[in-house]
Amino acid sequence: MKHLLFEFEGCAFDKLDDEGLIEGTLIGSAHAACATLLHVHVHKFEPQGVTGFALLAESHISIHTWPEEGRAVCDVFTCGDHTSPEAAMNYIKQDLH
Repeated sequence: MKHLLFEFEGCAFDKLDDEGLIEGTLIGSAHAACATLLHVHVHKFEPQGVTGFALLAESHISIHTWPEEGRAVCDVFTCGDHTSPEAAMNYIKQDLH
């Protein structure tokens, strides 16, 4: 098992508040991790903020955003030697910065 919990600061408001971008980031990061994506669910909060969750056969990836603070808190939890949570983290960083 591998579990990464990480936070990004200084992200653009419009990226962190974009439900479609967060969904795409979850999908892309699952593929980057060589994980098996089962389901993605994303929720847009009012007045701002997005939470997204990717269910993987190997566990999960989550992204929680606070656009007003420029912050995203994420975790990637995988099992199996074939997965790379570090690759998922790098993919998320690239998308959100």
